[in-house]
Amino acid sequence: MKGFILSINKAKNEDIIVTVLTSKDIRSYYRFFGARHSILQLGYMIDFEVDESNSNFLPRIKSISQQPFSWLFDKNRLLLWQNFITRVYLHLKDTSSLDDFYYQLLLKSAIKWQKQNPKRVLCDSYIELLDYEGRLYKDDICFICQSPLEEDVSLMSSYKLAHPRCIYGSTISKAKLLEALRERNTINLDDEEIEYLYLVAQKSF
Repeated sequence: MKGFILSINKAKNEDIIVTVLTSKDIRSYYRFFGARHSILQLGYMIDFEVDESNSNFLPRIKSISQQPFSWLFDKNRLLLWQNFITRVYLHLKDTSSLDDFYYQLLLKSAIKWQKQNPKRVLCDSYIELLDYEGRLYKDDICFICQSPLEEDVSLMSSYKLAHPRCIYGSTISKAKLLEALRERNTINLDDEEIEYLYLVAQKSF
């Protein structure tokens, strides 16, 4: 079984509880002496087996191996990835059973993480997530006052568009932003615009 580690919590002594997202669910597992194993780190993709024999407690995770990504050795990329993983965990923590969209989203993102700007990858992934969940705002009207948008817009949480005067926010080109949302791709946005989208996503993931 393969999955991404979404959360790690200390249990007793050096034991830990690991929460893993797989293609079919999110579950927590117990790992004896897990604190000793560097392979069990937030955001890592692992291959593992599960021991369900102790029915009175959490199932135990065993036979763990890491699925390596070269960017794991790049501190800045790793920190951004772990921040992304934490956001995904907070978004899904009250969910147990789910389809494989979220697993595939993380897998695609992890593959892109090395070659692309990680913040751009996160923005693309967030747009895809909003679209999947039916929350992607595509209207050419202000979310606040419901009047037509102008040439420049501001962003609210979940990438809702509004007049800058309605929310006193930074601005971005409406045409470029709507194209990015429609195509689910930020390729035509520059790094400064990506930084803006990234900061909004951080507050509303």
